[in-house]
Formats: sequence, structure tokens, C-alpha cells
Amino acid sequence: MNADDKIIIADDAVIHPDDLHEDFIRSSGPGGQNVNKVATAVQLRFDAANAPGLSERVRERTIKLAGQRATKDGVIVIEAGRFRTQEQNRADARARLAELVAKAAEPPPPPRKKTRPSKGAVERRLKTKAGRGTIKKLRGRVADD
Repeated sequence: MNADDKIIIADDAVIHPDDLHEDFIRSSGPGGQNVNKVATAVQLRFDAANAPGLSERVRERTIKLAGQRATKDGVIVIEAGRFRTQEQNRADARARLAELVAKAAEPPPPPRKKTRPSKGAVERRLKTKAGRGTIKKLRGRVADD
């Protein structure tokens, strides 16, 4: 994926390269001397709140799905440091952002259809309920007649 290509996810969700800001930072974790010298991890920032390529619905859902990765200003921060090279981490961060926006761009599920229990089911429920009630009544003290 070229850095200048826009990422097209859906009709109402397009990520322009101008909306992305990348900073290269040092990776955490083991790695010896190399990890302390080379900035291979990527911190990708995407201003979802002001992105012109997102519709209002997709924008709100993206920020909501991002959770703690989104700031109060609506900027999504994704850190990628799984790989040893900048280019792989850069592609990984962009892929994760595209996956997040694609999930937000999915259409909402159809509304739930209201259903009613059948007449037989209602009768069976009431019959078993009455049966349990009589069992509980019989658990009481035995009266002397």
C-alpha cells in the first residue's frame, strides 16, 4: 500500500492520506541494543472528528468503537510495534485503522420483530405454574383434623 493512496472502505467511508499523521517511536519490549536505537514502532493519528471522507453515522460509530484509543477531540491513536521494520508497522497500523472504520461502516442490524407466545405455550406455562404452587402449598405443616 502506497502512502499517498486513499483507503476506500465504503461509499460513505474514505480515509484520505492528509487525514493521517504518523510518528515513529521506539518499540517497547525485548530486542537488545537495536530496540533502544531504532524508532521502528508507528504511532498513527487519525482525526476522525474532522475527516471529510466519513459520513456522520460512520464518524460517530468509529469514535465509539475506538474506545480508549480515541481522544476527547475525536483523534484516534493507533500504535503498531509488532514488526521489526517501520514499513511493516506502518502497514499494520493502517490496516488496523481500515478494519476499525470498516466495522463502523457496516449497516445497522435490522430491527427486532416483536413476537407473541402461542396460545398453547401460554396454557402450558400457566399449568406448570399452578402445579408448582400446589407443591409449595403442600410443604406446609400438617393440620390435625
